Amino acid sequence: MTTWTARPETAADVPAVRDILLAAFPTPAEADIVDALRADPRAWIDGLSVVSAAPDSTPVGYALLTRCHVDGQPALALAPCAVRPSAQRAGAGSAAIRAALAAARATGENLVLVLGHPDYYPRFGFTPASRFGIRAPFDVPDEAMMAMALDGTRPVPTGTIRYPAAFGV
Repeated sequence: MTTWTARPETAADVPAVRDILLAAFPTPAEADIVDALRADPRAWIDGLSVVSAAPDSTPVGYALLTRCHVDGQPALALAPCAVRPSAQRAGAGSAAIRAALAAARATGENLVLVLGHPDYYPRFGFTPASRFGIRAPFDVPDEAMMAMALDGTRPVPTGTIRYPAAFGV
């Protein structure tokens, strides 16, 4: 079993992150979205772009949290998450996601949203966003649009998600 080191992205990681995204997805769309999010000071939050690295320090996994809003209230969007094909199904993605969520919690964030596979994200604590009264701005299966409150004692806004412009929705 490989031990992954998860840490915030540095400037030196930017090319490796792009390579991870290009290797993990069939088109460059996700890599281009991340580049656009990095350039958007209203969306990008330092410390919430996380890489997971192999024992030799090579980045192989990635998870990104950026600012979005629910009914005008701040929230975070978890997207994209990616792992080099050679390291998939070995915990690199989970390590990056857990580290990103821990960093968000440490900075006082509360609501995290993800549009993803309903068999994967619940392991991190995500449940259907509809249970919080949150909906996507487009049609999506209820079980695929998920939310998680990082602090169960704080209120969570209800309403429609507004994503950063880079997502194109």
